[in-house]
Amino acid sequence: MTFTTRPELAGTFGMVTTTHWLASAAGMKMLEAGGSAADAAAAAGFVLNVVEPHLNGPLGDMPAMIWPAGDDAPTVICGQGVAPAGATIAHYKAEGLDLIPGSGLLATVVPGQFDAFMIMLRDHGRLPLAEVMAPAIYYARHGHPMLARVAATIADMADVFRDEWPTSAPVWLPGGNAPVAGALFANPDLAAFWERLIAEAGAVSGREAQIEAARRAFYDGFVAETIGDYLKDACVLDATGERRKGVMTAQDMANWRATEETPLHVDHAGWDVWKCGVWTQGPVLLQALRMLERDDLAGLDPVGPEFVHLVTEALKLGFADREAYYGEPLAAEIPVETLLSSAYGAARRAEIGTQASLAQRPGAIAGYEAWAAAFMRRAARKVEDGPGIGAGEPTMAHLTEKRGDTVHIDVVDQWGNMVSATPSGGWLKSSPVIPGLGVPLNTRAQMFWLDEGLPTSLAPGRRPRTTLSPSMARGPDGRRVAFGTPGGDQQDQWQLIFLLRLIHHGMNLQEAIDGPLFHTGHLQASFYPRGTRPGHLMIEPHFPAATLEALRAQGHLLEVSEPWAVGRLTAASRNPDGILRAAATPRLMQAYAAGR
Repeated sequence: MTFTTRPELAGTFGMVTTTHWLASAAGMKMLEAGGSAADAAAAAGFVLNVVEPHLNGPLGDMPAMIWPAGDDAPTVICGQGVAPAGATIAHYKAEGLDLIPGSGLLATVVPGQFDAFMIMLRDHGRLPLAEVMAPAIYYARHGHPMLARVAATIADMADVFRDEWPTSAPVWLPGGNAPVAGALFANPDLAAFWERLIAEAGAVSGREAQIEAARRAFYDGFVAETIGDYLKDACVLDATGERRKGVMTAQDMANWRATEETPLHVDHAGWDVWKCGVWTQGPVLLQALRMLERDDLAGLDPVGPEFVHLVTEALKLGFADREAYYGEPLAAEIPVETLLSSAYGAARRAEIGTQASLAQRPGAIAGYEAWAAAFMRRAARKVEDGPGIGAGEPTMAHLTEKRGDTVHIDVVDQWGNMVSATPSGGWLKSSPVIPGLGVPLNTRAQMFWLDEGLPTSLAPGRRPRTTLSPSMARGPDGRRVAFGTPGGDQQDQWQLIFLLRLIHHGMNLQEAIDGPLFHTGHLQASFYPRGTRPGHLMIEPHFPAATLEALRAQGHLLEVSEPWAVGRLTAASRNPDGILRAAATPRLMQAYAAGR
């Protein structure tokens, strides 16, 4: 799609891309009402909480990047909550755990998504909170057409809801039965939760004051109290097959708020690229750009074996560094400058050979040998059990309907403000519903390790190293791009391919998204039970047959996916002359770009 924001042409409001058409429509409604990209992104995000509850929820998490039109670079809004005060390694080991389960109450951290949206609206929005949340409240109260994938997920979990998570059954099994795909589905408890929030916010005057009142109601008021009251006594089944209580309290929520920070940045072929910090996996993309900055990527066929092999091997090295060095240590510094330096990138590039590597190879950084050795021990462990009830890596539906996913939003408004946000967590299949709120908690704590002394060791007040990874970039001509995707560990893999096609192969947004995609499972998974698949390469079948044959000859263990099954990329851009563009993947028929 192409639109212009030139002031002499009336009726241009902006572009919204999301993973559901109702969310895109809600975002456009905000833009048409005179709202900013922040208003549109938040409205879309709240609608996604309602219409894709198998992928995200209001008690989940969200990193976002916002780029005000007059700023030279974007800003990160961190909506990744932290581990509760009671989340100690000693407590979890006393529960008989070596890994944090992928579902249940011990897997939760403080919900961060809501406050990230509030920060975004307070500092960059224009519209009243009640107006921004109105579309989501309407769909929660009056219903929306149930997606087939949501209906299938609920049907698969129905026995768990009835037998083990009884607070979930009234919400997801109204009348005792799983909902029917295409039929209207409402969540009156969620509607009442949000209506009370809006009512308490409306008791004060002024847009910003109302947003602050909503934040207090959520983190210091009835929302935190409701969650805390439930967790005092709840003891539910988790992914290990055992019943356990959680450790989060209302005070944990009162002690936390979303923050803003400076993103990480590298330059590549005249482009500037920004990602969130090492509490996300985002720097993997930046490291890969550094590794590849001396290669003639423009001279490689983007669907040829040389390109696929080179990108895959760079990603393997980047993800090994992710596991060794990323996170949020409480008493040590992560060597970010080294990891993102050209010299380190060149050294890592030299490790890429002509054959697929089957080894885990973190880079050698002086003074951090213990972290790298710990990763090698973790990666060598045997994973014999499956993910367990309600757990599994949030990835794509072609793997199994039992797994979850994530959502993504990109927006650019008429003034040139941009947002890229990746809400996630609070999946209906991973945790029981909080009574009275109509939605479950997140399970992001499963990304911690129960080993001491690591940047990803479980500790109170620490952020888990999340997979959520929005992106922004600027071309040498001044074009600005916001992009991202759902997909767990695959997010930065698909985004790297998209960006390289954009930069080196002259593709437009839609061409870069539509080209065949691939990703590797070689890395150590971020989600319980945290396994590896050495040499694995999933690849779409519309790569040329000669490419697939050459990759097999190089030692890649190919898994050819179903057609049009890999990736849910979306993107929006603005040129210096005011031209707006947006694109969304046709894969799975569930991503949309809208503009006016």
